[in-house]
Amino acid sequence: MHNPSQVRAHGALRPGQAGRSLTIASILAASALGACQTTPAANSGYLSSYDGMARAGRNPVVALQRRRDDAASDAVRAVYIEPAAFAPQVGDRLSENERAMVQTEVDRQICFEVSERFTVTPEPSQDAATIRTAIVRLQPTGRIGSLMSAAAGYFVPVVSLRPPTSTGGLAVESELLEAGTGRQIAAIAWARNAQYVGRDSASLSRVGDALQMAEPMGDAVGDAFSSEARKVNDIPNPDPCAVFGPRRNLGRTAAGFIFGQATNLYAPEASGEGARRRAPQP
Repeated sequence: MHNPSQVRAHGALRPGQAGRSLTIASILAASALGACQTTPAANSGYLSSYDGMARAGRNPVVALQRRRDDAASDAVRAVYIEPAAFAPQVGDRLSENERAMVQTEVDRQICFEVSERFTVTPEPSQDAATIRTAIVRLQPTGRIGSLMSAAAGYFVPVVSLRPPTSTGGLAVESELLEAGTGRQIAAIAWARNAQYVGRDSASLSRVGDALQMAEPMGDAVGDAFSSEARKVNDIPNPDPCAVFGPRRNLGRTAAGFIFGQATNLYAPEASGEGARRRAPQP
């Protein structure tokens, strides 16, 4: 809100204030229409079973369905994480490098969260459960809309105002399979779109939104595969996720922050998301 001291005696705003007021009014009007609700992705057929999948949570921004056999999950000690796959035709409009960036970040974030709950093995094993993941929807980020958002951020820096055509998103299906039998222990279908009004940063990268969604996706997968009885442990040493680079890179974090402050845009290359691919399996 404007301070009364900024208003002249005849009620007019100072030069420049009218434009900012109009921008704020537009944001408030858009907020009144509600958040951009995420539509669940259609079942891709990738999971071994969709039986028992139930909606979880009431956040309209995230579409979440999951199921879990708590007793079977609690019995798991070690897991092998297969590299994420793409469902047919998903991300076909993107380059191979862009697809690889998203695939890497999905693998990376799942590894980070799962490794704090289970022992992650570098190779498949008869004693290790298996995590299979598919990227089932990948909506590109609109570059022109992102530039508009960056310009609007000059007037209203506390939120990101995004044209509907500029928002991207990510949807993932993942399952935990029992060692030896391959029986499904737990499964999750997760989707999230960037919001028209919110804190999702616009990006000139066509996979900027998808990369930003990967971290909350990893959190959701870790929660879906482990019951409340399982303790969240400290980061293992040696770190089984080191193949993706360090979990915390202060230099990258600082570079991403500085770039974001200067441009109101998210740059995955500066922040280090999706930058390092998993070493090929033998």
